[in-house]
Amino acid sequence: MTDGKRYVYHCTLRWSDLDAYGHVNNARFLTLYEEARVALMFSGGRAWGVSSFADGVVIRRHEVDYLRPVDYAMGRATAEEAPMVRIEMWISEIRVSSFTVAYELFDGEVLASRARSVLVPFDLEQQRPRRITDAERAFLLPYTIADPTAGDGRR
Repeated sequence: MTDGKRYVYHCTLRWSDLDAYGHVNNARFLTLYEEARVALMFSGGRAWGVSSFADGVVIRRHEVDYLRPVDYAMGRATAEEAPMVRIEMWISEIRVSSFTVAYELFDGEVLASRARSVLVPFDLEQQRPRRITDAERAFLLPYTIADPTAGDGRR
């Protein structure tokens, strides 16, 4: 593994993210993680000159650990800005035809959730998985960090 960096994404919470208890609904965590992942792979990838992820990538697996509830926290809102959470993500594994994105979601400075997604580049025209290209691998490598939760019982 390289000594990579985390990609940090600040995600605005929406009123519609809440459940009947006033917390962010557990299913919405996947939406928040998706927003961060799309920002990295589609916007960040295009900035690097790698647009192939936008052409096709599918999720093979999601794992989510919910560590504490996240509420709308009006105390963190301003007149100009709704409450936000911070999502830090990195690539924990790159294989020939898949890669794993690891995430941590923070409510303020408190870790509220951890997750992992296994993604597979996909050829939409041929409707089949494909290998990671050299350009895609070069884009992912700076964000590659050995999973800090591996082997410590937190996964």
